[in-house]
Amino acid sequence: MIIIHLWDHRRTEGKPRKQNKEMNTEAKQLSDENNRTAVTEFFLLGFQGSQDLRISLFCLFLVAYCGAICGNLLIITLVSTSKILQTPMYFFISQLSTCDVLLHTIIVPNLLHILLNNGAAITLNECFTQFYFFCSLEAFECLVLAVMSYDRFVAICNPLRYTSIMTSRHCVILIIICWLMGFPISLAYTIIKKLNFCGHNIIDHVFCDLIPLLELACSDTFFVYLELYLIGIPIVIIPTTVIVSSYTYIVRAVLRIPSSTGRQKVFSTCSSHLIVVSIFYWTIFSVYLAPSKRQTLTMSKILSLLYTVFTPLVNPIIYSLRNKDIKKAIQETFLKCVFPRCG
Repeated sequence: MIIIHLWDHRRTEGKPRKQNKEMNTEAKQLSDENNRTAVTEFFLLGFQGSQDLRISLFCLFLVAYCGAICGNLLIITLVSTSKILQTPMYFFISQLSTCDVLLHTIIVPNLLHILLNNGAAITLNECFTQFYFFCSLEAFECLVLAVMSYDRFVAICNPLRYTSIMTSRHCVILIIICWLMGFPISLAYTIIKKLNFCGHNIIDHVFCDLIPLLELACSDTFFVYLELYLIGIPIVIIPTTVIVSSYTYIVRAVLRIPSSTGRQKVFSTCSSHLIVVSIFYWTIFSVYLAPSKRQTLTMSKILSLLYTVFTPLVNPIIYSLRNKDIKKAIQETFLKCVFPRCG
């Protein structure tokens, strides 16, 4: 009787433990689900530091923003109105300026808001939208830089056929293709949007970029990385191949010119584009394709700012200061504004 009593006691004692274990598992699952749905916004830290530092950065980025917008709008206006600049090269430069204006508008105003408030909240939809337009514009810039290198290749290596190859219709078609090629980035947008974000929602960055978003995801990101690289690598590799191939032929053509003065004159027509390409691709490869293990978060932010904030500012400076046609167009436009009757 005693043995039976003890066996019944153990049997009844085990049930509550099993039930408690099942209840704890269910509670944990419910808690995880609540955490997954709780994240409705992210918090962008930006540059954390003293108020004086943030105000200094605010003034710096504000000046860069105003300078980039004014410089790029000036180039767009000059190319649209000046007869001197009605050539394929300047048409592509104006398209690059349009891209820079849009990119600056997407990134910098929100960055200024973050600096003033020592961080700022951004909803998931706003974050994903910023990420989508950022990726699309960066893809377009990669492609238009490749088209510009092809234009320089035709101008230097096939000068007699340049006008027949780079017609107005051909140039417009190339730019339309570049804009349309940005739409596959929408696949990356839908992939990122399907990820689950739970718990930690602080992004230690200046805008909604790819790597910080993937680091916050609760779901498995292996296949996401795989899909994103399958989408992104062709958009980077194909333009890079076009640029390298074009400049390989350009260098060969330049080296065949007997006089050093002739070589310098020919190569100066594409030096500005080569500088812009070098700055853009160096920062892109440093951040995404070959990040250093010693690269800190601050360094990652600075590199990101180089191609989102300062490259749009530098582009019009390089193309205007190193280009006689743009200088002449600025002078003519200025004279028309000051002396309209003489124009």
